[in-house]
Amino acid sequence: MRPAPVGYNEGILAGPFLPAGGIVPLSLDTRGVGDVTIVRCSGRIVAGGEAEELRKHVTDLLRDRRDIVLHLGDVVFIDSSGLGTIVRLLTSTRNARGDMKLCNLPPSVLHVLNITSMIKLFETHASEEDAVLAFYQRRPAPAVVPSAGLTILCVDQSTDVLAYLRELLRRAGYNVLTSNNLHDSLILLKAARPQLTVRGPNLKAAPGTEQAFHAHCAGSPVVELGSEFSTLDAGQAASDLLEKIRVLGSQGPSRSAW
Repeated sequence: MRPAPVGYNEGILAGPFLPAGGIVPLSLDTRGVGDVTIVRCSGRIVAGGEAEELRKHVTDLLRDRRDIVLHLGDVVFIDSSGLGTIVRLLTSTRNARGDMKLCNLPPSVLHVLNITSMIKLFETHASEEDAVLAFYQRRPAPAVVPSAGLTILCVDQSTDVLAYLRELLRRAGYNVLTSNNLHDSLILLKAARPQLTVRGPNLKAAPGTEQAFHAHCAGSPVVELGSEFSTLDAGQAASDLLEKIRVLGSQGPSRSAW
């Protein structure tokens, strides 16, 4: 058994952690079950303080713990950024040679995971007990769906939104490139020649870079994400975006605003 981090009491609640503000603030209750750490999430997992609190909390746990269960039974709402945060945390745990499983998914969260096809990315369980047992049985991690189809470049300042877009589009069968700035995006446009670009709001760069970026995008379809995209219901945002990409991907160069 790995040593527990300082201040960590196995089997005893270590929360909740309440970020300031928000209609239904996120609270996190954490306890250890052997080598497995269970984080029970209550409230909303949304862009801003809530998603950042979850990211920071799990990241801190990964200093000494490797196997994480996210109990989502009391989550009332998750937006695109919140889902992107969970995707990033899954990557972080696996990079740390651990894993993260989800349990007690409420119907609304399960619907979001199904509609975005991200249910295939996560290992999910009906209960905490089932999730903990799965760690001790050491089942193989879910396989990644091979990419195929159009190559899409996603550009947004938010790493959470990019994580959300990357997994959503890959699981829909697209090859996906991501960047959080126009300078690097321009390099990708030249090097990979994507067939479609998804662009987030408020992206700024030197005038020459912006001009060159727009010039390179002129030959292929562009989907412009509005400033509200990161706060939309993750399932609805996925459905709308995939439909726009499907339509634009079958047409010539054009631009679609969110």
